[in-house]
Parts: sequence; structure tokens; C-alpha cells
Amino acid sequence: MNSPLINNLDQILEEAAGAINNAQDLHAIEQIRSQYLGKKGKLTDVLKTLGTLEPKDRPKAGQAINLAKDRLIVAIEVRHQALQADALKKNLMQETVDITLPPRGQTLGTLHPVTRVQKLFENFFLSMGFSVVEGPEIETEFYNFTALNIPPHHPARAVHDTFYFADGTMLRTQTSPVQIRAMQKMQPPIRIVCPGRVFRCDNDATHAPMFHQMEMLIVDENVNLANLKWIISKFIEYFFKEKIEYRFRPSYFPFTSLSAEVDLKWEAGGAQRWLELGGCGVVHPNVLRAGGIDPERFQGLAFGFGIDRLAMVYYGIKDIRMLFENDVQFLQQF
Repeated sequence: MNSPLINNLDQILEEAAGAINNAQDLHAIEQIRSQYLGKKGKLTDVLKTLGTLEPKDRPKAGQAINLAKDRLIVAIEVRHQALQADALKKNLMQETVDITLPPRGQTLGTLHPVTRVQKLFENFFLSMGFSVVEGPEIETEFYNFTALNIPPHHPARAVHDTFYFADGTMLRTQTSPVQIRAMQKMQPPIRIVCPGRVFRCDNDATHAPMFHQMEMLIVDENVNLANLKWIISKFIEYFFKEKIEYRFRPSYFPFTSLSAEVDLKWEAGGAQRWLELGGCGVVHPNVLRAGGIDPERFQGLAFGFGIDRLAMVYYGIKDIRMLFENDVQFLQQF
């Protein structure tokens, strides 16, 4: 069959072959693919004119068009693979490593300031015969609130203060639940410290939604608030290794019957201010009962300090958020 449509195929194939051979990179070969085989490509246009032929001529013409299309696809693919191999070779040549060059020095990492402070905290109490106890970060309402004598109407139970899960469990708001779990498993005398992460809906220069606490618990006969004050004073002297102003301020907590807050004098922005370090007190009888301890025979002493705030005072950090922003320049100071 001698037809302008069929005759045009040879011209298209010859033209495409020249373009394929002259393609210098992968971008060029893809342009050729689109130019001849795309929706508006030259070979596609020829295929669209198939309907103008006589019905008897269409099968032979269609066969010729499909054959031309297959030849073109193979030619483009062969050239594409060759250009891809050349590009890979060039990249390998450019990325060659000169193994005779001296290696780059490596900078050793150091402990995060929060970890440093926690280790100092633990070392002090370990030297006094305390044990380090940890517990789960996801807690039940009983351990996080009820066992700590926190009433149902207390604001700490509200969703604006606590991160709840759908099943009623929550991210613990303090490490005090560890004390309850420890009392349920241990017999007095008990001397433990409980470090860990805690979570609250709070975020500003001195508060973070995730921060670290270290709590201490003593359960024994004939212990009192004077013993607790002595331990806290000795810890502050040990930790700062220099004279630092601090104070005990009367306060109220549901889980202690005699309560106080400990403040440190903190310098920020050229001015000094009191920074709350944490609370302390004589453990409430209801909390002892929740832990399986007889409050008629034993007394409890406890405190909970913010490790992050200790780090702020110790290192002179102005904003608690700097401890969690992973700024390399900031962390390299330590």
C-alpha cells in the first residue's frame, strides 16, 4: 500500500533517529520521547489520522504505525540507558574521595545540662544511702491523683492542666506516683529518690510542657520536718558548692500535711528574683495509707524539685525552653 500516511512514517523515524543520536543528556532524550510519543507527539498525530483511510487499508496501516512506534521506543530506551550510564560515570568521577587526605577531626559529644544536673542529684542521695527508683510515664488516675489525696474537683485534674488519653490514662504530671508504687512494694524504712520526665499543659520562660523532676521519699519512725529541712539544706550546699540564697516558704499541697515551697535566688536579665524550686513536706496520712503504710506508726517526708530549674540556676540559663530547642551553639557550652 502506497499512502501518504505510511510514507510519512519513514520520514518521522529517520528524523527521530537523528534526534536520538544527537541527544546529549537525559533531559534531551525525555524531550524527544514527548515530541514523538507524547499525547501531542508526531507519531501520535499519525495514529489519529488512521480513521481517514479506507477500511481495507486500516489494518496494514495500523500495523505499520505500531511497528514504527515499537522501533522508536526501543531506540529511545537504548539511548536513555547509555546517557544514564554516562551521567553515573561523571558523578562517580566528581565524587571521588582522595583517601590520601588527612581525616576531619571528630568532636566528642557531652552530657546534656539536664542529665548533668540529674547525675549530681542522684550522686548526692546515693551517697546518703538512698535508692533510685523509676516508674511508668503513662499513669492511671489512681496513682497520679487519687492515691496522692488530690480531690476530684482539684484544678490539676482538668484537661487544661493534664494530657489525657482516650482510655482515661494520662501522661504523669509528677513523679509522685512512683512513691506510691514503691511504698506498695517496699517495707519501711524507705529512702528513695525518683527521677523522671513529667508532662503538663504549660509553656513559657520558666515552664515547659515536658520537664524533669526528682522526688525524694523517706518513710520511717520518728522523722519530722526538721529532718527534711536539714536534708534539703545539705543538698543545696552540695549542689551549688557556694553560698546561694534560698528560703522555705509555707504552702499547701494535698499530699502533705505540713507543706513548704523552696525558692532559690535566681539572676535573670541583670536582676535577681526568687525562682520556685519545688515543694516539700510531711507526707499526708492518706497518702501513706494508699501506699499500704500504717500512718499511726510511720511518718513520711517528701520533696519534689524541678531538675530543669536547678539547671537554669546552676548554669545561669534565662529561658527553660533553651534546654529543649537543640541549638548546637547553646549545647556546645557544656
